[in-house]
Amino acid sequence: MSGSELKQRRRSGGRSARTAARARPLDQAIRPVRPGLPGGQFRALKDEDVSRIHEAAINALENIGMGSAPPSGRAYLTAAGAIEGDDGRIRFPRALIEDMLARAARDFTLCARDPQHDLQLQGTNVHYGTAGAAVHMVDPVTGDYRNPSVQDLYDAARIVQRLDNVHFFQRPVVCREFETPLDLDLNTLYAACAGTSKHIGTSFTEAGNVHKCMELLHLIAGGEDAWRERPFVSNSNCFVVPPLTFAEESCEVMEACILAGMPVLLLSAGQAGATAPAPIATAVVQAVAECLAGVVYVNAVKPGHTAIFGTWPFVSDLRTGAMSGGSGEQALLSAACAQMHQFYGLPGGAAAGIADSKLPDMQAGWEQGISNVMAGLSGLNMVYESVGMHASLLGFCLESLVLGNDMLGQVQRCVRGIEVKDEYVDLEVVRSVVLDGPGHYLGHDQTLQLMQSEYIYPELADRSSPKEWEERGKPRLLDTAAERVRSILSEDSHLIDPQTEAALHAAMPLASLSRS
Repeated sequence: MSGSELKQRRRSGGRSARTAARARPLDQAIRPVRPGLPGGQFRALKDEDVSRIHEAAINALENIGMGSAPPSGRAYLTAAGAIEGDDGRIRFPRALIEDMLARAARDFTLCARDPQHDLQLQGTNVHYGTAGAAVHMVDPVTGDYRNPSVQDLYDAARIVQRLDNVHFFQRPVVCREFETPLDLDLNTLYAACAGTSKHIGTSFTEAGNVHKCMELLHLIAGGEDAWRERPFVSNSNCFVVPPLTFAEESCEVMEACILAGMPVLLLSAGQAGATAPAPIATAVVQAVAECLAGVVYVNAVKPGHTAIFGTWPFVSDLRTGAMSGGSGEQALLSAACAQMHQFYGLPGGAAAGIADSKLPDMQAGWEQGISNVMAGLSGLNMVYESVGMHASLLGFCLESLVLGNDMLGQVQRCVRGIEVKDEYVDLEVVRSVVLDGPGHYLGHDQTLQLMQSEYIYPELADRSSPKEWEERGKPRLLDTAAERVRSILSEDSHLIDPQTEAALHAAMPLASLSRS
């Protein structure tokens, strides 16, 4: 056999071995990426700046306080030690804030219907998911924007169920066909639960709807006790109207959810330069102050109740006043907020992955990638709105959702970082390949052992050569994503059993959903 034939044989043998290795399923523990990878390598703020922001937030709550608490909230807060001034504003003594921080829940689990999707919120563990309240669905082919329906929400949940790198499902669209707030809240919750067994986040339009929605969740869970043991839905609650003002109706919803045993996301969403100060640092100060007020509120209602510190400051394009969720400033804001969560030792969440671009194009790619990487490297526990969101949260796209799964795989590989082990810096493998072997590592045992645990491979992104790409008909990435969406939605993947389904439809006005 000639030298060239021997080299060709070695190459083909290595390729066959690598193909076989890629085909073998991996245990969760050795996958290159997985939910809850620890971040924290990137620090947007110096330690002394974290302390200065904390002190400014305490100062704001002691001296400016929060306005417009509902009567029930004023009663809870003043009974706990907050002070209601003649101007009606609630002010928070430092000692009260410190006491409530000591009571606050930390290092907890956000449950999913399927325990394999539980989220461990501790330290710098990072999880990516959907969120938002888009009022449009995006057609990436025509560029059209249309009203979302409950079927769109259900389809989004079914797709997320199949995406390994999207770890939770928070409602990304507002279903536009319902005439009453109760119908909207019930059907939003039903469609999400029917589509995914991952942790779900949702909102309620008014407190009176919470009781009926809890009936739905109790039926799905198998009873109230089963629900309270493993609450698999959290309430995303905009309990403040920045700057430093409680949202009365949302606060009443929050109280109802706490009493019903539902985890809450304390969501402060000021917009820098509009409803929050223009300096990035001061926007963080205001968000932290508002969420600290939320921590006091929650623990005044029920000490130790599960709550996520949801500092979500957004960015304005100061030329127009419009939101700019895909900006570098947005990425910095979310990264800084992650440091503040860690300073308090509280599980926290913020936004990343928002595209200002109207379609899943190159602009959307860099906007989503940059902010998601920075959020993960900062150790943000819950990264909301990480995939699928366009037009500064006004639009949601199913094709972008599946493309985002590939993007989040690469993002999480960055979060995982580089492992330097003794066997990796031992030069025996290098010596054997260079001095005794074929002069390459393609078929080496070490390469085959590490090719799936050390490297991640995209599901949709194209890494073929131009020649191979041309031979396959020059497929476009967007077409591949559309086919993936069609494939997932062609299957009946409804996750509520027939008996429970019948009971739900008998008890409440729920929409009929197309399952394929």
